[in-house]
Amino acid sequence: MQEPVIFTLKNGIRVVHQPMDREVGHCGLLIGAGSRDEQDNEHGLAHFLEHSLFKGTKSRKTFHILSRLDAVGGELNAFTAKEETWIHASFLKEHFERSIELIADIAFNSVFPEKEISKEREVIIDEINSYKDSPGEMIFEDFDALLFKNHPLGRSILGTEQTIKKFGSKDLIRFRKRTFTEDNLIFSSVGKIEVEKLKFLLEKYLGDHKLTSSELERKSFKGYRPFHKVEKKDIHQVHYVLGSPAYSYPHKLRPALTLLNNILGGPAMNNRLSLKIREKHGIAYHIDSTYAPFSDSGVFSIYLGTDKQNLEKSKGLIEKELKSFYDKKLSTRQMHDAKKQIVGQIALAQDSAGAMMFNLGKSLILFDRIDTLEDVFKKVETITAEDIVEAARQTLTPERLSSLTYTY
Repeated sequence: MQEPVIFTLKNGIRVVHQPMDREVGHCGLLIGAGSRDEQDNEHGLAHFLEHSLFKGTKSRKTFHILSRLDAVGGELNAFTAKEETWIHASFLKEHFERSIELIADIAFNSVFPEKEISKEREVIIDEINSYKDSPGEMIFEDFDALLFKNHPLGRSILGTEQTIKKFGSKDLIRFRKRTFTEDNLIFSSVGKIEVEKLKFLLEKYLGDHKLTSSELERKSFKGYRPFHKVEKKDIHQVHYVLGSPAYSYPHKLRPALTLLNNILGGPAMNNRLSLKIREKHGIAYHIDSTYAPFSDSGVFSIYLGTDKQNLEKSKGLIEKELKSFYDKKLSTRQMHDAKKQIVGQIALAQDSAGAMMFNLGKSLILFDRIDTLEDVFKKVETITAEDIVEAARQTLTPERLSSLTYTY
């Protein structure tokens, strides 16, 4: 496979393109701002903006935006996270121009008509309420709020019903102007298109938009205090989250914690928590762990759904697995097998062109570079058993961990 191509448009937007001989192409505009970049009076505004971009531009109504790619079998979508927002598309390779033009139009020419914005408020409020009906999802929102208390990282991405009702078109225009800056935008694409043609199309549809160069100011999280909270809910199963703040993207032990997480509760069915709690004891259907790094912090968490009478036993088994990481080094064979597994998972993920498009954009905005698969594999190989122990002792010890339990 060819190396990714990186270049910059005349207005400062950086571009990364992975040439790939496939019938389907993928492209997206990454905005390096999310819910943590909202000010105190803007809770939920990043997500509200993402929704509102589809509600009409200077030349299109909502119907024409939604039909532009759907009419040729393509897909247009968007999402908001803590530190990023994406507008992205998947399409047949002959529709690269159609997709680029559409993404540029909704990103920079949206007019946020009040009538449409008013309807979208109700849609988002319904989305917020749907989370309340899903305790397995809502518990993560509440856990983050407690973990990152009084900090933007603890905010729900969706906002609240009260804050959403306050936003209007002026708020959306202001937030877009503040976050859609030349330092903060990446266009990422994967597919079969000549690089010179891609440059021409991107300059045509994106390059003429004048952008400021101001960088976002982010307040670092400090003052973590462990907690253990139990909440009564009208539910039929206990939901339990155990975790702590964790390493940022640049931290030297991020690869070690990533590998540790994969061994402990990653996506493979042979992860330790699944084998011990689900397969051996049969006391939980859903158990896993997650490590989500941010630009200057991160969060590690374990989620468990089980019957009330099995909670304490499950907690004991989890604690035993965590202890095994910070009490004793993994053997040479265990390290070899763990690295072999995660390398395979990374390779399989790269086989998805859509996932590759997202990964390329994030890598460029976070590190200002693109690592090859070989580079990534080499970094995995440098992780030592001592690194795993150190990461576990700094993240997974009882005095470091917090928990939130929903019970009935």
